[in-house]
Amino acid sequence: MWTLERIRALGAVTDVATAGEIFGLSRSSAYDMAQAGTLPVPVIKVGSRYRVSVTAIIAVLTATDATRPPPT
Repeated sequence: MWTLERIRALGAVTDVATAGEIFGLSRSSAYDMAQAGTLPVPVIKVGSRYRVSVTAIIAVLTATDATRPPPT
């Protein structure tokens, strides 16, 4: 189970497989989405490796939908 504390403990960046796991994706799906540019967070390519900002992951996980009306 990924908690915000556990995600923060990853450091500044993580790999695509870990980011995918956080979002409930398989490793292969996460890499496919990273290559297609459809992962829910920006992906940074460093040489032959892909990296994902932990701050970006947390931002996506904690974002609220501004278009959704507030609960009544």
